[in-house]
Amino acid sequence: MSFLPPEDLEYLQARGTSFEELTEGNANAVIIRGWLLPDGMYDAERADVLILIPNGYPDVRPDMFHLIPWVKLRTGNKYPNAADQPVIFNGQNWQRWSRHCDDWRPGIDGIWTMLKRVEHALLVAA
Repeated sequence: MSFLPPEDLEYLQARGTSFEELTEGNANAVIIRGWLLPDGMYDAERADVLILIPNGYPDVRPDMFHLIPWVKLRTGNKYPNAADQPVIFNGQNWQRWSRHCDDWRPGIDGIWTMLKRVEHALLVAA
């Protein structure tokens, strides 16, 4: 059974996004499989993206996102700022990207907003 709202499911399916909904304990999460990273910026071409879905979503905003594999910037061979801490989920050690969204609009925003935030964070991480 899906915990994502129908609009989120339609959005992901309409774009052919490979995703999985998981529950661990009382935490819900969406994993976007094989996210294409910005060309030439990282030491990997693709990563899985973990988004923890808070209780009350979509009226309550998701906060950070997480990647596997852990990635470093090619320039300087270092982790991006605030992206060097682990989070364990589903038996895996995810790279936490501490990025916060203080302008979430309940009733308007959804998974598409969060994915745009991920895309932007990955582009400006250098």
